Amino acid sequence: MITATPTHGRRVKRDKLRIMRTAKIRVGTAGWSIPRASARRFDSDGTHLQRYSRRLCCAEINSSFHRPHAAHTYAKWRDSTPAGFLFSVKMCRTITHELKLRDAREPLVAFLRQTDGLAQKRGPILVQLPPSLLFDANLVTSFLDLVRMMYDGPVVCEPRHPTWFTVAATLLLDRYRISRVAVDPPPVPTAMVPAGWPGIAYFRLHGSPRKYWSRYDANYIATLAETVRGFPTAEQVWCVFDNTASGAALENAWELRERVESDGHDHKTARPRRPGASRSK
Repeated sequence: MITATPTHGRRVKRDKLRIMRTAKIRVGTAGWSIPRASARRFDSDGTHLQRYSRRLCCAEINSSFHRPHAAHTYAKWRDSTPAGFLFSVKMCRTITHELKLRDAREPLVAFLRQTDGLAQKRGPILVQLPPSLLFDANLVTSFLDLVRMMYDGPVVCEPRHPTWFTVAATLLLDRYRISRVAVDPPPVPTAMVPAGWPGIAYFRLHGSPRKYWSRYDANYIATLAETVRGFPTAEQVWCVFDNTASGAALENAWELRERVESDGHDHKTARPRRPGASRSK
């Protein structure tokens, strides 16, 4: 279970609590399908994305990992959602799993051009690495040089080989302003907390004990709510539920959002804004 550490949550100092008020917590799911069991939580007008985005403030696009989408497809998704809504986008498997970060210029150019269709609604790019990919400082440096040459937006990385959970790997990610994703279930114990660049804290909850299927119980959600409120240096905190196979993700996302909003007096939970709504200050 992802838990709060002694330096986070309610134990932060008063000056850090002041900073926490400016952070935004975004809670959503991988994809935006609305299972029948959750339909009561959403109005009935529009597509699944339109209905979803009127209640939750972010979604993670996973289909981009498996196949390319045209820029106009991303633009259609962008225009289907309210102001303030953001998408994170999973980097294509050609780069991460087939090329394994080598010679990735051409597919990276294509991926960035496609996702440019999201415009201001493009949130973090998610780089999920295969479990077999070891940390190689020279390879990673070359790849991140390429990424930062082409793209200066937020990037988060979900490595899954134990060699990535070292001080050297963490420092290298921080150097390139890359945040390491916190995951459950974790490949190693230290994977349960975000690391690398502290500007974003990004959580991915895959379901446990049965990955992609299991629903998190109320105690887990309560602990997670305290945890996601405990990152005073983060400009954004994302929590994405990927336990979608049984429809549990949407229920868990709803429960976490409600818990954060009811308990988090010092935090702002991001909400989608209807067209024409003014920005909160």
